[in-house]
Order: sequence, then structure tokens, then C-alpha cells
Amino acid sequence: MMTTIKCLAIDDEPIALEKLKTYIEKVPFLELIACCESAFEAMQAMATTPVDAIFIDINMPDLNGLDFISSMTDRPMVVFITAYAEYAVESYKVSAVDYILKPYDFATFQRAANKLMRQFELIDRAKQKSEPDTLYVKVDYRYVNIRISDILYIKGMSEYVQIFLEDRKPLMVLLSMKQALESLPSHFLQVHRSYIVNMNKVEEIDRLHLRFGDGAQIAVSESYKAAFQDYLKARVLEKN
Repeated sequence: MMTTIKCLAIDDEPIALEKLKTYIEKVPFLELIACCESAFEAMQAMATTPVDAIFIDINMPDLNGLDFISSMTDRPMVVFITAYAEYAVESYKVSAVDYILKPYDFATFQRAANKLMRQFELIDRAKQKSEPDTLYVKVDYRYVNIRISDILYIKGMSEYVQIFLEDRKPLMVLLSMKQALESLPSHFLQVHRSYIVNMNKVEEIDRLHLRFGDGAQIAVSESYKAAFQDYLKARVLEKN
């Protein structure tokens, strides 16, 4: 599935806000959650939907953009947009990803969006590094420690799942497919009602059939086809 950055657009000038909205919607990896005309509107939006990034004007009545961002304890990534160059230094004191000076064109906005994506990927990689390398699964009356990287794929079987591992016999575990997927990193994808696969272990993909080193072959079902193709597109190295 393509990585998307959930973001807010904040500007007290309706024309400027509409321009920002239009530019955000042109970038495939940006997902606009809300357009806000004040920091207070933004607070309300973020109370219901967490965001990854904020595009925000600095000069706004009541609470300006710098003060708003400074007041946050758990800050999303920030791109400041303003007509006043003198705020540049202040913006980087709150670790802004970028600073856009009005008036600006789409190319300038795209460069800022690309910086956001690079920062987002760095944050994501750091999170993945902190994820555990192993999991304990309950098999009969004992707990078995398995390395996540050894999992090839998981097969759903009614109330159980069968975990297929490299160089080890499959394990039968009392667990739902949903619980299994929620316990695993993002490179594990559900590609069928009955299968979760470790994409790092797929050796070949042919017409939506996934082939593994142990000779297994799993087909991507129609229900999961779109999400699988989005994931693949973001990782395929080929000439456009």
C-alpha cells in the first residue's frame, strides 16, 4: 500500500488556504484531513484525527503559527508558509521540515512535500528498528519463541493460524488472522482471506501469484488486489 502522509492545511486567508488545498491534493502521497482557518480549528480537527504533518501560515490572528506549534508537546512534522522572510530562523527553532515564502508555485511546494516524505520515511525506519525481533506464540500448553524475520507466511484455519517458518516445522496457534496481522510489521500483508505473507520473503511475483523459497505459491485474491498493487508500486524499481 502506498505510504500516505495525513496532513492539515492552516491559513486564515481563504484564497491562500484554497491554493494550499489544491497543491496538497496534487501530491499522491499527501492526504488532506482538513482545511482550517485558525489554530483553534486545527486543534479541534486533530482531537478527532491524528495527523503526520501540518502546512501552516505564521501570521494569523489570536494564535500565530509559531506559537501554536511551540505549544504542542507531540508535534507532527511542520512546513511553515508565510510572506515574511524574517520568521525563517524562528521556524527552524521548532524543528520545521521546511519554510515556504509567499508567493510560491507548485514546484516550490513539491520540494517541501518531498522533504516531508524523506523525514517521514526516516521516522518510520526508526520505529521499525524499535520493533521486537521475536514473538512468543502459544502452541498447545507451551510458549514458543520465533524470529519475525523467519516467518514466510501465515495461513488462517478457522479459529487457528498456521505459521510457516524457514528451516522449521509450521506451528499451529490459536489466534485470529486479525490478531496475527496487528502483531506484525508493515511488510506483512494480507493478500487473501486465508493468507498473510512476509513480503521480504517473496522471491517472485507472476500475475499476482507469490512464490516463496520453500516452493509455496500463494495467489492474491480480488478483495486484496488493490492494496497489494499499491504496496508493490511504491517499491518497484523500473523505468517509468
